[in-house]
Amino acid sequence: MTTCLALLLGVATGAAAQRVTFINPGKSSEGYWVTVSQVMQQSARSLGMELEILYAERNRLMPITLAKEIAQRPARSKPDYLVVTNDYSVGPEILRSLEGAGIPVFMVFSGIPEDLHAQTGRPRERYPFWLGSMEPRAEDAGYMTARALIQKARTMPQLRGADGKLHFIAVAGDRSTTASAARNRGMLRAVQEAKEVVFTQQVYGEWLRERAHEQAKVLYQRYPDARLVWAGSDQMAFGAMEAWRQQGGMPGKDALFSAINTSQEALDARRRGELTALAGGHFLAGAWALVMLYDHFRGIDFASEGLELHYPMFMLLNEANIPAFESRFAQVQTRVDFKAFSKFHQPKLKRYDFDIGRLLR
Repeated sequence: MTTCLALLLGVATGAAAQRVTFINPGKSSEGYWVTVSQVMQQSARSLGMELEILYAERNRLMPITLAKEIAQRPARSKPDYLVVTNDYSVGPEILRSLEGAGIPVFMVFSGIPEDLHAQTGRPRERYPFWLGSMEPRAEDAGYMTARALIQKARTMPQLRGADGKLHFIAVAGDRSTTASAARNRGMLRAVQEAKEVVFTQQVYGEWLRERAHEQAKVLYQRYPDARLVWAGSDQMAFGAMEAWRQQGGMPGKDALFSAINTSQEALDARRRGELTALAGGHFLAGAWALVMLYDHFRGIDFASEGLELHYPMFMLLNEANIPAFESRFAQVQTRVDFKAFSKFHQPKLKRYDFDIGRLLR
């Protein structure tokens, strides 16, 4: 069934290939999460790992169901590592469902926040098999896109309201995912720094284009002076942009929009100026996680850098750097050798360097 779509890729030669399963919280047709899977596949191929990807199809409870199914597999069919996300705060229940299964677990993209540590403890405490987590520093993305949106608006006097101020709307992701909350914090920090910006309202689009579209239609009627629209993802930005077009507006001309994620649609919209600010790079987090688990399997523990890790992974995309990004991104999916980032293969490497800027160079 599509909710449990499994892809066995990157099979290494020999019977001892390291096996990893990733429970992908997105849809098997969803651009961002498909990209995540594709880059993880290349990471696995270059490292000689077996990678299984199971899509939860945006069903909030499906990751728990899939984790339980994996826990009940015969020993010979269990992966050496299970990679999961804490989207919609399902992480604690996933850990509970895997207790006694003998499968080391690593969280990527979104880990367990402080307020849930009472349920789970920290990695390697209450659940010794929970090795740790690694997240993109999502607050960076929220901050840099909101700041770029405001900076551009300052050069366009026609966007100011009757009070002479810039009126700002935010379409956030969801209320529980740690990455969503971090993006929101970054966005709010940029808004608070800008004294001439009026923060009107924040809504939660649940990462869905259609939901953001309906919400934006209401917001535009409620706040007729609003001309700055920040979105926590590209799909929500597109929904808000379509709502603006339907009332006769022109994104990038009489209202400014921002987004996070580097789908081709988003890159094209940024190139055309319909998106004013675009940040991305975090799609690589899954590939970086495989590098860390590859090393861990060979006795090199990432604990030397910490158990709940946050790495800067975002960059702003613009007309100047999008061509280079697109060219390199195509190579990442097919030809980049991730052994160059492995401590096992690079013994002189003291700390992981997961900077997208280095990868692009």
